[in-house]
Amino acid sequence: RVKRGWVWNQFFVVEEYTGTEPLYVGKIHSDSDEGDGSIKYTISGEGAGTIFLIDEITGDIHATERLDREQKTFYTLRAQARDRQTDQLLEPESEFIIKVQDINDSEPRFLEGPYIGSVAELSPIGTSVMQVMASDADDPTYGSSARVVYSVLEGEQHFTVDSKTGVIRTAVADLDRETQDRYEVVIRATDMAGQLGGLSGSTTVTIVVTDVNDNPPRFPQKMYQFSIVETAPVGTAIGRVKAEDSDVGENTDMTYQVKDEEGVEMFKVTTDSNTQEAVISVQKPLDYESKKVHTVVVEALNKFVDPRFVDLGTFRDQTIVRVSVLDVDEPPEFRPPSNLMEVQEDAHVGSVVGVVTALDPDTANHPVRYAIDRSTDAERIFDIDANTGAIVTGKVLDRETAGWHNITVLAMEADNHSQVSRASLRIRILDVNDNPPELATPYEAAVCEDAKPGQLIQTISVVDRDEPQSGHRFYFTLAPEATNNHHFSLLDIKDNTAAVHTQRMGFNRQEQDVYLLPILVVDSGPPALSSTGTLTIRVCGCDSNGAIQSCNSTAYVVSATLSPGALIALLVCILILVVLVLLILTLKRHHKSHLTSEDDEDMRDNVIKYNDEGGGEQDTEAYDMSALRSLYDFSEIKGGDGGGGPGEGGLSGNPASELHALPQWVQSPDLDFSVFRDYICKKVEQADEDLSVPPYDSFQTYAFEGSDSPVPSLSSINTWSSSSEQDFSYLGVWGPRFRQLAALY
Repeated sequence: RVKRGWVWNQFFVVEEYTGTEPLYVGKIHSDSDEGDGSIKYTISGEGAGTIFLIDEITGDIHATERLDREQKTFYTLRAQARDRQTDQLLEPESEFIIKVQDINDSEPRFLEGPYIGSVAELSPIGTSVMQVMASDADDPTYGSSARVVYSVLEGEQHFTVDSKTGVIRTAVADLDRETQDRYEVVIRATDMAGQLGGLSGSTTVTIVVTDVNDNPPRFPQKMYQFSIVETAPVGTAIGRVKAEDSDVGENTDMTYQVKDEEGVEMFKVTTDSNTQEAVISVQKPLDYESKKVHTVVVEALNKFVDPRFVDLGTFRDQTIVRVSVLDVDEPPEFRPPSNLMEVQEDAHVGSVVGVVTALDPDTANHPVRYAIDRSTDAERIFDIDANTGAIVTGKVLDRETAGWHNITVLAMEADNHSQVSRASLRIRILDVNDNPPELATPYEAAVCEDAKPGQLIQTISVVDRDEPQSGHRFYFTLAPEATNNHHFSLLDIKDNTAAVHTQRMGFNRQEQDVYLLPILVVDSGPPALSSTGTLTIRVCGCDSNGAIQSCNSTAYVVSATLSPGALIALLVCILILVVLVLLILTLKRHHKSHLTSEDDEDMRDNVIKYNDEGGGEQDTEAYDMSALRSLYDFSEIKGGDGGGGPGEGGLSGNPASELHALPQWVQSPDLDFSVFRDYICKKVEQADEDLSVPPYDSFQTYAFEGSDSPVPSLSSINTWSSSSEQDFSYLGVWGPRFRQLAALY
């Protein structure tokens, strides 16, 4: 049999329905429905019972709400057919879809705004600037609701837009940033392919015109004037000029240069990278008297030139700069500037070394006076004539002491000494032969006892402080006092050296162990000078290989007698030694007597510091009285010396014990304090004369008792017997200062 099933068509519902009655969507129907109402139709799923309602008997579906396809494009539902009596499914549950049919209810929107684009000025027509895109929420698959086209609402005289792609392009080729650097273009997007009734949206596109180097630099003025003093040092800035450029950024970077030959020589132009100004500065010293006005041609040109715009013209400009030189009072100038003079070292005092000349460069041409800067010639070796500039010798010259002299000569205006110029002058002292040649060192040689004739024992060279232009040439020979020498011979090698050889067979140390060989050396002059040097030759014992084993040190002169010069030198040395010994002995005796006199007057000042407080008069142990004892060796007072104590008679009657009695203090009416006064005055005088003493008062304590004190020593250290009985009652009348002492005794 034929299978039963559902019968329906595809369901559609129009969006944005605005009617008052429910909108009929469609009918679901089972082929088993005979129309007697025995079948009940129901739906479930999205919007069932709310948006969509179904008639249970007929199966008609209606939409009760306004739908929006842009929010939801379709709804999925399920249909059931049941027996009204038994509620059993007569058909299997089936799924169906209700599609929302689109209408053109959404306008195009530009979602990526705001739009900002840029294009270079002078770009050709059709140059792409940027692209804009609009989107339409309508169904692109149904009708033309989502088909968008573009057009220009504002700015169409400068830009166009592609209707399909939205690409904005230039409509003209003469966009000039210097005239207008920004454009606001309004672009419209219309759906329905631009047909009548289509919806539209618009956006504003900002187009910035970027700069290109299409403007050359231009000087605002064709001439500039500056002034500068003639004494301005090299590198001094004279002034600044600047060429204007309508471009921006690196297109305004410029370089400046001097175009005329005179300006290139005298002036220099640099570019200030921050301000793009030309800085004109002095390149060579200026001179008002030579030229008062200079004309300089300065050229400005762009650093970066765009080859696309070369045909627009030259990208450079020139201007004239007039520099006026101002006159100032200048110091004299030395002419010619030669700074080297020469003079023979044997020139007499007052000889002319050379002449310096200086002139006043000013128009007034003031007279010039000369002087030598004495800080460069402190010894006044040279003088100069203040009027003529002639330099003369002031002292005897010696090339060997100073071969060169560097002095500074001053030139000043006669009526204005503040205008001073300086010139360094080098004076070379030319050599004359005034120093005899000398042996290079005090030569000493050794010869073996078994030496053979003709054996080389020493090669001799000499030195000469002179420096002849033709070089040194020395001649060697034995001194006249050694002409009778038969032991050694001298050979001039002709290269400023000489060789000493043995002249006999063998030597004997026991007979003579040292030989002094005088050698005469003569230079080539002129005039020829000579000197005599001595070669000391020691006779030594040698082994079979010629190696020296031992030598003696006793000297024996080859000649019979010493030369007069040697004798004089020996006597002078002995005399100097004697004088030195006598001087040392005299100084020692003087120093000893000085120490003795000082010891006689040695008044030792001892300040004993105690950091604890004493116990008053009852404290007999806090202070050591012996610390105040004078270092003078006072005479001891014996019992028989007339000390005048109460126990004097008993003490004198016992000479065997020699017991010292304590003296009784008696105030003498004619006590002499001159010793104290003289001593203190002497100390004050010494303190006043000592420069190392600080300039403030000082407190000094003197433990000086005096040599003639009427009170003898109270010490009983020398008492031989401790069992002597004495009466110390007299201590009670000595006064309150001795009250504690009287109580102790």
